[in-house]
Amino acid sequence: MRRDDRHRSRYGRYAGGPDPLAPPVDLAEALAAIGDDVMAGASPERAMREFLRRGGRDQQGLDELARRVAEKRRELLQRHNLDGTMAQIRELLDRAVLSERKQLAREMGEDARFAEMQIEALPGSTAAAVSELSDYPWHSSDARADYEQIKDLLGREVLDQRFAGMKQALEGATDADRAAVNEMLQDLNALLEAHRLGEDTDQQFADFMAKHGDFFPEQPQTVQELLDALAARAAAAQRMRNSMTQEQRDELDALAAQAFGSPDLMSSLTQLDDHLRALRPGEDWGGSERFDGEQGLGLGDGTGALQDLADLDDLAEQLSQQYAGAQMGDVDLDALTRQLGADAAVEARTLSELERALRDSGLLQRGADGQLKLSPKAMRQLGKSLLKDVAQRMSGRAGARDLRRAGAAGERSGATREWEFGDTEPWDVTRTVLNAQTRTAAEGGGPVRLSVADVEVQETEARTQAAVALLVDTSFSMAMEGRWVPMKRTALALHQLISTRFRGDALQVIGFGRYAEVMQIEQLTGLDAQWDKGTNLHHGLLLAARHFRKHPSAQPVLLIVTDGEPTAHLEPGGEVFFDYPPHPLTIARSVRGLDQCGRLGAQTTFFRLGDDRGLARFVDQMAARVEGRVVAPELDDLGAAVVGSYLGSRRPGWAQELWGWED
Repeated sequence: MRRDDRHRSRYGRYAGGPDPLAPPVDLAEALAAIGDDVMAGASPERAMREFLRRGGRDQQGLDELARRVAEKRRELLQRHNLDGTMAQIRELLDRAVLSERKQLAREMGEDARFAEMQIEALPGSTAAAVSELSDYPWHSSDARADYEQIKDLLGREVLDQRFAGMKQALEGATDADRAAVNEMLQDLNALLEAHRLGEDTDQQFADFMAKHGDFFPEQPQTVQELLDALAARAAAAQRMRNSMTQEQRDELDALAAQAFGSPDLMSSLTQLDDHLRALRPGEDWGGSERFDGEQGLGLGDGTGALQDLADLDDLAEQLSQQYAGAQMGDVDLDALTRQLGADAAVEARTLSELERALRDSGLLQRGADGQLKLSPKAMRQLGKSLLKDVAQRMSGRAGARDLRRAGAAGERSGATREWEFGDTEPWDVTRTVLNAQTRTAAEGGGPVRLSVADVEVQETEARTQAAVALLVDTSFSMAMEGRWVPMKRTALALHQLISTRFRGDALQVIGFGRYAEVMQIEQLTGLDAQWDKGTNLHHGLLLAARHFRKHPSAQPVLLIVTDGEPTAHLEPGGEVFFDYPPHPLTIARSVRGLDQCGRLGAQTTFFRLGDDRGLARFVDQMAARVEGRVVAPELDDLGAAVVGSYLGSRRPGWAQELWGWED
């Protein structure tokens, strides 16, 4: 070996699993989409499936891959027909007959005239003409060569139907090559017969592959793998036959005996088909397709097309993920690469990794009922994302302040966070030095030097505590008018802000439909649309007043999100009274509930959704009774409006300075 050869490198596509240099999957985008679907009423499992189906901003989803699969299938059927082999045979036959006629026209004698009569009397059927010419003494060497090509083509095509690539491999084959094929078929049938009877051995299979392995590029390692490959191809050949017209089948059957000029070949292939049908009855032997195109396919290529169609059908089912226990790992990436290319396999592998990451990251967990649900970790990340979106919307308003600084003034909360440009909070020296030491050790040791990335600051909370009651309308109209998800996103963003920045404040989320109830944020997030009639603001206000009384030293803050006038109230016995249009008694009970909150000192803001004039008059009058405010935001701005109002309640006048929306 030369010295240079020892240092020569070879480069190729990485085939050892997922690309180690590929960027990590974007769980944040997936979680946001799944969160929206869950808040719209979907289960987390279904929401995850929907995201995988739709895909992300820069990621093709299952729907797009399925569309490409369907397009490839349609293209195969519309472009091709199954008359390719017959067309080639007819062309060779016509050429042979024409060459023979020319030669006979130049010859004299009775033999030439008799031969002309034979040629002129050939039947119109291609198969019958080929059969009749099997013993014909050709006068033209060119004509004889063309006729021999017909027998050779038939032999290579029928073999290509059972063994992919045989047509090309045997082009220009010698008698010795044909003898080797016949010997392989005899040994193969003997092996399958022994396997069928349970008498085969591993050594028999090993001996067969050692002798005939070149005929099987798949290089099967067991007789079962050999059977799988052969049966799939043979079943596709049968489906191709089923897809032909009766006339085409009759023509090919008549021609088959001429394959290689030896009926022994077809006898061996028929025996092989019988073995495969018996050993693999589960293959699709009875299917068929309709080919409507103009490009003819030979027997081998047509069989390959039927295999491709089977691959595409399997991929369509795998990509649908509609069967029990479906997972992205079920998608056959090798088949996807063959049919759509390596880029499609990369997209499918990324979706599979995304599904695995969602399940393994702790964002989804199974509840006591066995169903998937968003974990507390997922709720925190989703709330953080929603709060960031609110902050971006608020930052566009004049006078808006950065939400990450909320709670900056006042007492230390005990929590720390990474320093960001513009922070004025005090450093947490212990955490900062520890971060520097840890980083230095990870980098190999040496003198400890502070980096900006090491600095952590101490979070603080405002000294004034608040008891916050967020009343959200869960009535029928909220779901019908597309306000269901924005309402949930708003509640989750406010919950995230208070739980991370104002831990001393007490937030209670109250949903009010026909009844009102106190809800945990996880319960509200997963709440299905409520189709019961009724908007029971009265009951919600009673629960809010109870919450304020539990925190007598805190500043009460009442935030009400609704899109309709109250149509229900609680009777003294606890029954619900409903009437539409709103009954005067319902209005009176709602007013009494608000007055009760007002006497407790609640700072009240109504968030009016929609353009209903009756609702506008009602909330204006209600707000005026308690010196409250009315905000009529667009749905996209609802979260920013509610969070801004809450922050404004902690510093009087700030909300007006921020929004300037007060009606």
